[in-house]
Amino acid sequence: MKVIDAHCHIFPDKIADKASHAIGDFYDIPMYSPASTTALIEAGAQIGTDLYMVSSAATTPEQTYSINDFISGQCRLHKELFGLAAMHYQIPDIEDELDRAMDLGLHGVKFHNDFQSYDIDEPKAIPMYRAIAKRGLPVLFHMGDAHRTHTTPAKLASVMRQVPDLKVIAAHFGGYTAWELVKKDLPNDENLRFDTSSTLPLLAKEKALDLLNHYGVDRFFFGTDFPMWNPAKEIKRFHCLGLSPNEEEKIFHINFEKFFNL
Repeated sequence: MKVIDAHCHIFPDKIADKASHAIGDFYDIPMYSPASTTALIEAGAQIGTDLYMVSSAATTPEQTYSINDFISGQCRLHKELFGLAAMHYQIPDIEDELDRAMDLGLHGVKFHNDFQSYDIDEPKAIPMYRAIAKRGLPVLFHMGDAHRTHTTPAKLASVMRQVPDLKVIAAHFGGYTAWELVKKDLPNDENLRFDTSSTLPLLAKEKALDLLNHYGVDRFFFGTDFPMWNPAKEIKRFHCLGLSPNEEEKIFHINFEKFFNL
């Protein structure tokens, strides 16, 4: 079966190991691998991954440009990669950088607001989301953390009310370690999608199935959150949900292909 990994992170080789450890330290989780492109493709080969959606968040405004250059450059070198842009509401040329990201062949925007240290619904960020929506680009948000408040489902719901045409992918079943808030606060909106990354090792099967049933399997993409988790173990955990072959195929690639018009 075709597999698209809709949630992966890569960094330049010289900092790939350091970046991976920094992520692990932030979450107090041992990381599976350095976050290099080579390591990603080798790990994905274990499960026959066909396409990897790759991204990195701009933790400072200045990082935006170099990240976009790096991600787009790696996508040109490796046809298996499907890149998202970085963005930060404090850069002075948001519109120009969004246009440049599209010219570079990037397909959406990634935010990790816990790393970026501002709320998803920061009022000064709303014009940026409107500029993204105007271009028809989707946004992948890291979602949820029981110990932090930047990325709560309620704050994403606030953004979606203010920018109703924004296409959103809510990572980690919509709320990493805060899954009890997802159904409570996130609407069943036609522009909302989810990925399975960084959830299956931590969330009870019946709770994962409850969210899948509530929002519908057509709204979910398979993702590993590489370099955090071993793709071979992640796909086994996914199979353990007991979905039908048709439902699995939708989550593995059909939903993603429809969403991105591939």
